[in-house]
Amino acid sequence: MSGSSSNPSSTAPLATGRNDGPFAHNRRHSRGQTTRIDISTAAATESTTHDPSQEADHFLPTDSPTSANSNSNLVNDRVYFPYQPKSLAGIATRSFCLGIAVTIGVGATAATLLYTSSPLWRLPFFLAALATFHFLEFWTTAAYNTRAADVKSFLLTANWPGYAIAHGFATLECLLTNTFFPNRAWAPFGTGGLLCLAGLALTVIGQVVRSVAMVQAGPSFNHLVQRQRSSAHVLVTSGIYGKFRHPSYFGFFWWALGTQLAMGNVISFVAYAAVLWKFFSSRIKHEEEFLVKFFGQEYMDYRRRVGTKIPFVP
Repeated sequence: MSGSSSNPSSTAPLATGRNDGPFAHNRRHSRGQTTRIDISTAAATESTTHDPSQEADHFLPTDSPTSANSNSNLVNDRVYFPYQPKSLAGIATRSFCLGIAVTIGVGATAATLLYTSSPLWRLPFFLAALATFHFLEFWTTAAYNTRAADVKSFLLTANWPGYAIAHGFATLECLLTNTFFPNRAWAPFGTGGLLCLAGLALTVIGQVVRSVAMVQAGPSFNHLVQRQRSSAHVLVTSGIYGKFRHPSYFGFFWWALGTQLAMGNVISFVAYAAVLWKFFSSRIKHEEEFLVKFFGQEYMDYRRRVGTKIPFVP
């Protein structure tokens, strides 16, 4: 701790046989000497030495925002305060709520399938799939691209409000159709059950591919299109990037369509396919303009060699 020594004798001068004025105090020691102590100086030393705030400072971490010795760190730590970009309270709250959503979704899906014949198991399934997706978006970023992780890494408000409207409409379509027309034939030639299983498989595959892509890219992955190349940005062309040119986009595209197949949402499936195709075809074209600038011929060769595996997006 910065400041004066905690030993009062080093700051309170002693004098013998001298009148130090009206603030002097006589003290008799066991050896018979009379010693005068400057009470004003001792009092100031006592106050400094036993300041509760400074004593408590010993028990604070070095980088604690409330530590008297960390004023320079306080400015840097503000981003972790509530309502700030990297708010730890905000991250904890979102993670807690998503965990509850996953638990409710999985539990309600299992209970509905085990104890009823209702097709409404699709609603909690969708809740669980959404909550899992958003949690993994943050977790993979925090674990493998730590400096970029913040509250927005959950993507809960990405492309707002269109994103929320799309999922809200899908939920409403599933609720209405399965409540009022539970036995409807929503797929041709009685393929509804097969398409539902295909949707479940696509949901899992899409999630795995996207998460693995984020893990493998590490600091080179970002949720936003980068206009300037950072020192940590490298071109990843091996592993899952050797199979898909934009595996995170591939993953989300088929994840989203898979959820709608599993839910039996005909209208939402067509709408999702159209909107996502338009979004990703435009985004990939825009993003690759910068990637060509960053990596030149190396990226152009990679683009010719590896496709996106998204329909009609070469």
